[in-house]
Amino acid sequence: MSSEALVEAKDLGKRFGDFVALHPLDVTVFAGEFFGVFGPNGAGKSTFIKLLTGQLSPSLGGAKILGTNVANDPQKVKANVGIVPESESPPSYLTAAEYLHFVCQIRGIREVSSKVEYWLDWFGLNDKKNTLCKDLSKGQRQKVMLAGAFIHEPRLLFLDEPFVNLDPIYQRKCRQLLMDHIESGGTIFLCSHILEVAERMCTRVAVIDHGRVLAAGTMDELRISEEEDLEDIFIRLVGSSVHEIELREDSIGEEE
Repeated sequence: MSSEALVEAKDLGKRFGDFVALHPLDVTVFAGEFFGVFGPNGAGKSTFIKLLTGQLSPSLGGAKILGTNVANDPQKVKANVGIVPESESPPSYLTAAEYLHFVCQIRGIREVSSKVEYWLDWFGLNDKKNTLCKDLSKGQRQKVMLAGAFIHEPRLLFLDEPFVNLDPIYQRKCRQLLMDHIESGGTIFLCSHILEVAERMCTRVAVIDHGRVLAAGTMDELRISEEEDLEDIFIRLVGSSVHEIELREDSIGEEE
C-alpha cells in the first residue's frame, strides 16, 4: 500500500429533504487498499458509494477520486473507475455480448472482440452471449455487470454488493479476482453487508449505520479483545448505535 490517496472524502454528507441519508464524514483510501464499508440494510452504504462516483450530488462537503473533484467533473471520475452499482441490471434490450461491446466502445477499448470473449468465457456466459439481458437470470445479469466493470482494467473499483445473486462457485472466483486485482496494484472500495468478505479480504473497514460511521480501521484497531471477530465487532457497534437512536427519539418525545 502506498501513501497516494485515491479516494478523499471531506465532510461528505447527503440529505433528502428532512431525512439525513449520510451524516458528514471524512474518509481516505490509499492506493493498494481493499477498503470495505459494512452495515445493515438501509445504513447509507449505497448513498456513500453514489456520492463518491458522481451518481448523486452531496448536500455538504465533497470528494476527490483519483485526484479529480467529483462535483466538478463526475464524467471523468466515471470514465476512470470501474463501478458495479447495487441492484442495477444491464439494458434489457441488449444481449450480454452487445452490452460488453457497448461498454468497450464508450471506454475506447482496443481489441474489443477479444476482451468481450475473454470475460464472457470467464463468467461462463458463452452460451448466453446472444441472449437478451432481460431474459438472463439475476445471477447472469450480475455477472454481465461485473464483466463490464472489469473489462477496461481500471485502477480503482467501486463495488456495491458485488456478490449478490452469485452462486458459491462464482462468489469464490470473484473473491480471488478481487484479490488478484489488489496484488497487481489495484484498489477496491467495497460496500456490503456480508461480514465474511471483510474478515477474509479487507485491509481496512468502516462500520456504518443510520448514515453514521461508527468506527473505521484495521481489524486489530476495531477489536476490544483478541477473541472478537468482525461479526462480534459489528453487533457491538450497530447494537450500540440502535440503542443511542432509541434514547434520542425517547428524549425528543418527552420534550414534545
